[in-house]
Amino acid sequence: MSQDFTFAIKRMSFDEDYRPSDNTRITTNFANLARGSSRQENLRNTLQMIDNRFNALAHWDNPKGDRYTVKLDIVSVEMRIGGESNGSALPLIEILNTRIFDKKNNVHIDGMVGNNFSSYVRDYDFSVLLLAYNKDQPTFGTPENFGDLHGKLFKSFVNSDAYKANFNKQPVICLSVSSTRTYRRTANVHPVLGVEYLQDEYSLTDEYFAKMGLKVRYFMPRNSVAPLAFYFSGDLPGDYTDLELISTISTMDTFQKIYRPEIYNANSAAGESYRPSLKHQDYSLTRIVYDREERSRLAIEQGKFVEEHFVKPYRATLDQWSANYAH
Repeated sequence: MSQDFTFAIKRMSFDEDYRPSDNTRITTNFANLARGSSRQENLRNTLQMIDNRFNALAHWDNPKGDRYTVKLDIVSVEMRIGGESNGSALPLIEILNTRIFDKKNNVHIDGMVGNNFSSYVRDYDFSVLLLAYNKDQPTFGTPENFGDLHGKLFKSFVNSDAYKANFNKQPVICLSVSSTRTYRRTANVHPVLGVEYLQDEYSLTDEYFAKMGLKVRYFMPRNSVAPLAFYFSGDLPGDYTDLELISTISTMDTFQKIYRPEIYNANSAAGESYRPSLKHQDYSLTRIVYDREERSRLAIEQGKFVEEHFVKPYRATLDQWSANYAH
């Protein structure tokens, strides 16, 4: 059997009319918002929050604070294993692509690809494999080669013809900081990214993303109350324009205020030394309905789905491909 993996990219607009397709990972943050009786109001309010945040950060030549609108596309990545002519492609990754509309000049500007990151294999690694491994362990640990396959699949996608045909720059993933680590403020301040923080040691997520070829830096943008974790390859401040960086900050700062209000919608900002906590009580809720407990449960269900439909049936092929993979 051929060991070649090929990738296909599908796009769907994330707007107030968005409805998740049947094969969308329903643990995906944006899909969770688009379900239930409040779905359209949720989406409308989320998009307005993103626009407001973008214009607040892109304040130059923007006296009324309404110059820009952010458009979001959900990018779904499917993978086909060479020689598998029958059956459907395997859903692999979902990310977001931002596009900026400048109403003053009536032009569309490329934003950032990445932003949110959802992966079936990551669901399996964290919600099935890691839980099973630690079930009877006296201290928390990770299985041998944890994250290796996922990292190689991600790097294979980013280096694929499909990626290069759709995107001109490398992805930047923006996530919450870890509640198991302490972050310390530095004297480094970027005009858009804000104040840089350093952590005491890398988290499991940091190490997992390192296997995807991504480094991490932590910045707290202006008028944010907690640092965000930016995962990237290359030079984060140097490779991207101010508007590209703002498109990621405005999008992911908004999502985090909804999903982790204890951290990102707290009523006081992070200090010199900062330890995030989901048990923090002094925070405000947005008007957007979100079920965090349901999302955790669905992550386990979908991790088991990928085990049955991807990991087990293709284990020999995946192991051989992974062993021979050269970046």
